[in-house]
Amino acid sequence: MSKTANPTLQRLNEGKLALGFCPFHLRTTAAPMLAHATGYDWLFIDTEHGAFTTQETSQICLAAIPFGITPIVRVCADALDEATRALDNGALGIIVPHVSTVAAAKRVVEALRFPPMGLRSWGAPPAMYNYGGPGLAEAQESLNRDILIGTMIETEEAIANVDEIAKVPGIDMIMIGSTDLTTRMGIPGQWGHEKLQAADKKVGAACKKNGKHLGLGGIGDNVWAPHYIKLGARMVLAHSDHGMIMEAGTNRATMLRALEKKAPAKKK
Repeated sequence: MSKTANPTLQRLNEGKLALGFCPFHLRTTAAPMLAHATGYDWLFIDTEHGAFTTQETSQICLAAIPFGITPIVRVCADALDEATRALDNGALGIIVPHVSTVAAAKRVVEALRFPPMGLRSWGAPPAMYNYGGPGLAEAQESLNRDILIGTMIETEEAIANVDEIAKVPGIDMIMIGSTDLTTRMGIPGQWGHEKLQAADKKVGAACKKNGKHLGLGGIGDNVWAPHYIKLGARMVLAHSDHGMIMEAGTNRATMLRALEKKAPAKKK
């Protein structure tokens, strides 16, 4: 596949694993610095569920680019106008949730790609080029190549339609939203359930057949995440600041509380 100025898209094109870190509570420019320091490749800036303002989203995106961390923004399903604002102000990728039909996938491409692929409006020279860069025609052509656009599979309807969704030009990645998908299947959080495994295999086959990258979200354990990576997932949402704080904080407190129990009784 072609060379790209997007570090995460380049890793995916080379068949490498791209690990994502989700800043949820950490809504400052420290987020990409911490992601870089701990070995992640991209940020999952969640404006669907997180309390991010447009300004916070933009500042995190701009801070990520110099560190080689790809800032990717998840928007609400019907907020494609917010997606274009994010792209105009530093984001190098967009993930759109709840895309269950071919028509919805085509709307995503139409909104987020420049002509002739889509109808995205031109704002100003983008952050990817340090607000300078090539002329208009070359810039739009390269941005159509370098911006990563992903859609999420989160319903059984989407699974049924995934073969056709994967054929839509302009979509780079299809991510399985495991949490919402298992919830809608009636098996919430059962990462090893045969229904989820079958869905993963179907989505993976559609991606492979149509040259799309397979993404994985929602599975933060050390048992089933490796399983789905072995099946072909390469764009993996690995962890969130919330999960890391809860996990590390609990482990640390548990260890120190155990020391208190082992300490010798205080003499009277």
